[in-house]
Amino acid sequence: MMKFRFRRQGADPQREKLKQELFAFNKTVEHGFPNQPSALAFDPELRVMAIGTRNGAVKIYGAPGVEFTGLHRDSATVTQMHFLPGQGRLLTLLDDSSLHLWTIVHHNGCAHLEEALSFRPPGRPGLDGTSGPLGPSRVTVVLLLAASDQAALGTEAGSVFFLDVTTLTLLDGQTLGPDEVLRSVPDDYRCGKALGPVESLQGYLRDPAKMLVGYSRGLLAIWDHSARHVDQVFLGNQQLESLCWERSGRTVVSSHSDGSYAVWSADAGGPSVPQPTAATTPYGPFPCKAINKILWRSCESGGHFVIFSGGMPRASYGDRHCVSVLRAETLVTLDFTSRVIDFFTVHSARPVDEFDDPQALAVLLEEELVVLDLQTPGWPPVPAPYLAPLHSSAITCSAHVAHVPAKLWARLVSAGEQQSPQPACSAAGWPITGGRNLAQEPSQRGLLLTGHEDGTVRFWDASGVALRPLYRLSTAGLFQTDCEHADSGAQATEDDWPPFRKVGCFDPYSDDPRLGVQKVVLCKFTAQMVVAGTAGQVLVLELSDVPTTLAVSVASVDLLQDREGFTWKGHDRLSPRLGPLPWPAGFQPRVLVQCLPPAAVTAVTLHAEWGLVAFGTSHGFGLYDYQRKSPVLARCTLHPNDSLAMEGPLSRVKSLKKSLRQSFRRIRKSRVSGKKRAVSASIKLQEANAQLAEQAGPDVEMTPVQRRIEPRSADDSLSGVVRCLYFADTFLRDAAHHGPTMWAGTNSGSVFAYALEVPAAGEKRPERAVEAVLGKEVQLMHRAPVVAIAVLDGRGRPLPEPYEASRDLAQAPDMQGGHAVLIASEEQFKVFTLPKVSAKTKFKLTAHEGCRVRKVALATFASVACEDYAETCLACLTNLGDVHVFSVPGLRPQVHYACIRKEDISGIASCVFTRHGQGFYLISPSEFERFSLSAQNITEPLCSLDIRWPHEAPRASHRLQESPKLSQANGTPRLTLAPQSCDGSPSPARSRGAGDPVKPPEVALSPTSMGSATSADTTLDTTGDVTVEDVKDFLGSSEEAGTNLRNVAEDEARTCTILIK
Repeated sequence: MMKFRFRRQGADPQREKLKQELFAFNKTVEHGFPNQPSALAFDPELRVMAIGTRNGAVKIYGAPGVEFTGLHRDSATVTQMHFLPGQGRLLTLLDDSSLHLWTIVHHNGCAHLEEALSFRPPGRPGLDGTSGPLGPSRVTVVLLLAASDQAALGTEAGSVFFLDVTTLTLLDGQTLGPDEVLRSVPDDYRCGKALGPVESLQGYLRDPAKMLVGYSRGLLAIWDHSARHVDQVFLGNQQLESLCWERSGRTVVSSHSDGSYAVWSADAGGPSVPQPTAATTPYGPFPCKAINKILWRSCESGGHFVIFSGGMPRASYGDRHCVSVLRAETLVTLDFTSRVIDFFTVHSARPVDEFDDPQALAVLLEEELVVLDLQTPGWPPVPAPYLAPLHSSAITCSAHVAHVPAKLWARLVSAGEQQSPQPACSAAGWPITGGRNLAQEPSQRGLLLTGHEDGTVRFWDASGVALRPLYRLSTAGLFQTDCEHADSGAQATEDDWPPFRKVGCFDPYSDDPRLGVQKVVLCKFTAQMVVAGTAGQVLVLELSDVPTTLAVSVASVDLLQDREGFTWKGHDRLSPRLGPLPWPAGFQPRVLVQCLPPAAVTAVTLHAEWGLVAFGTSHGFGLYDYQRKSPVLARCTLHPNDSLAMEGPLSRVKSLKKSLRQSFRRIRKSRVSGKKRAVSASIKLQEANAQLAEQAGPDVEMTPVQRRIEPRSADDSLSGVVRCLYFADTFLRDAAHHGPTMWAGTNSGSVFAYALEVPAAGEKRPERAVEAVLGKEVQLMHRAPVVAIAVLDGRGRPLPEPYEASRDLAQAPDMQGGHAVLIASEEQFKVFTLPKVSAKTKFKLTAHEGCRVRKVALATFASVACEDYAETCLACLTNLGDVHVFSVPGLRPQVHYACIRKEDISGIASCVFTRHGQGFYLISPSEFERFSLSAQNITEPLCSLDIRWPHEAPRASHRLQESPKLSQANGTPRLTLAPQSCDGSPSPARSRGAGDPVKPPEVALSPTSMGSATSADTTLDTTGDVTVEDVKDFLGSSEEAGTNLRNVAEDEARTCTILIK
């Protein structure tokens, strides 16, 4: 029988106002390297750099903290970008031949990026019945003319059109056609094949009226735009790839498809130059690949730089991604691990200077940005303060640590500085220094830890807008891997040709997949951490300021406890190196605990004050005393039918088929039974609803009907997976005595609570062992996986972290009143009293909202109106990508927001909350999106640029409009500024930049009573697994599966798979 409850409608105005002061949703900044970059530009006057991507994003970077972001409405590839020097304006060309003018606009002292104008050439004849001046030609190259606000557009048909940049309109009567150029060449050259598309346009710094035009056939022409005359032609016959006009104007350099480049003299005097003064194939004589781009830079000290990409021997090194730097007799072939997109040099751009004198070379690759110091011998790399490739090895897990002590921070920075890569980094500063960061210094330091597939853990400074690398920890040195090889950074010997030098840190290949890091926990007070991996390895490490040589203690814990009938069919354990091993300064391993069977670790927690580490896999959980170096507890959680848990990730084919077969059988069974019950159940339900609607008065509201949740079967595969572990000092045995406890939650909804006997701090630890006794065992009714566990003190506040209260860094917990334990499962949140473990309050999220919990954290939300007021709330992320906030301990809904697309399974699995209402999730393999749920704690770019505005610069008018579902890379709707296009209609563009006030979407507010104010906060440890349930949620019913799978295929074409084990 269905039950209905009634409550009076109406919200507490005071509480609603308080919610607005506590909660606000904003997506603030994107950390990491832009996904799938496609274009690069540099403004030598403002010293800022722009990167365009394949999905239409535009990102401008200056000094650390100076960032601007925009997004074209059409998700077309940005093929070219050009700054108007010193003006803060950027012209972008997309692969659909449309042009867009972006402007950095200052408002209230801060700057943000807006699209001012857009130009789309007429379509091909026959599609819309018209053909404009460009006709069916595609724009191949753009050149901004320094003499005026004009741009030259080279096309596929060989014509050059001219565009007024201030209005983005074509100029009539100024087109340079191929026929006009052919009239200036000899007859024998004219009789050959057509000139082909315009491949390159180059300007002359000292005479802005002239430009160099290069055609695909190989012909080069110097065109005087003011006199409308061809001054000189260079009769090349090799297919052209790139051009460079030397600063003095006396030399022209062309690169070609056969791997050669030619040097032409513009001082020859005649109207046509038949042969170059020099032509060379750097990596010949065998066939070579094309030289895609070439630069020629002069130096005051004598000689010149020749920098080019490509040109490698086709048979031997055709698969290498290289940029070659040549000066005098010195040649270095920079060997990268990803494709070269573009590059530029930082050099003098003033016309009065006689020499270029390049300071640095910036190379944009598909997966990273590398900057080399050209003024230091050896041309070493310059460490990047931002744009570091987060995915140098695929990210497998992440964690955030707030309020890092200053001493630990300094030790981490020092350890990172001692990790000088090979070759040694340059001491020169970062050359891209434009703009000013107006954001205040962060009040506290935050660390973002990322675990990677190659067994490394990277420490990032997440305190501000720029995500800066601090330190890198590698665990591979402790094990004997399957594919050991020499250091990839080893330099080539003198006899090697080409003289390769490995540059960059992007390395997508792992020596051994078993090295992958699954869980990371750091104690910020004792500088101890735990790293758990794919092959069941659990490492306890401690920070050391000096290099040492020591042997690591190795122990094994059998989680099966000799249970019969189970045989592990997965991968083998990693073999540790025995004996003393050298360890550099930084985190050094002290203890290695090996779980048996060697399955991936699914949960881990550390209590440095007690010297205990707990870990769990798909077979059970264990407790280890790393001070005494002895195991304390091992508990098997396997169900008799958990055969899948024994096969491991390398042998799941048969079980996967069995699982899919069982799933389809359940679907068919539910449909058949549903049809039988449909008629009678629907009639009864309609009658009951009609009667209740008649009884309900005008001031009474009916609460939503709860969904029926079917209990999960105990026979489900992987029911023994340990999802969470937790230490707490609380009341478990009786209400009079509190003590150390350990809690474990599993995939089948079981919760195990152990009472621990831990020797006091003054006792000699080696003489007395830690004991664990099972105190409570709770089985949730619907067997939903337990995501997180937390104990609340007598005031309803979470317990502080180890050492936090003893060092007066947090308020001591209330040990007088009754404690409670909050258990968060995938379907509901429930608070039980301690020590009786009786239900106190609950919220059924799946029954009310139809979603499942994926991530949970306790966070402190400070008020923007009152500095002394804050509330601790429960934040959760669901499988639909929504973030819900609940009061604690009342579990009353406060707000909820749409955060991540529900189709973005990897983004949901990678999300991590901070202790102060912020969060991170991966929007691509190389980018974290940062968001804030707090109205007071927001990290966003606030910066400005010193811009030289021309008098005729357009000032675009704007109106506020509701944007469709476009957003950044995640599809979340936002309010945007719509600029005006050339014809006066709103241009379809969205931009978000520094200082741009972001208005959150409509939030769902639920009436609730006043919660208790508190300042304590705790982040719950949750797993980052992409589970079978995630995939089921995404695929939905069988009718939706086809549509969703097609969407997945489209997303895969745009984004690589993110590894979240």
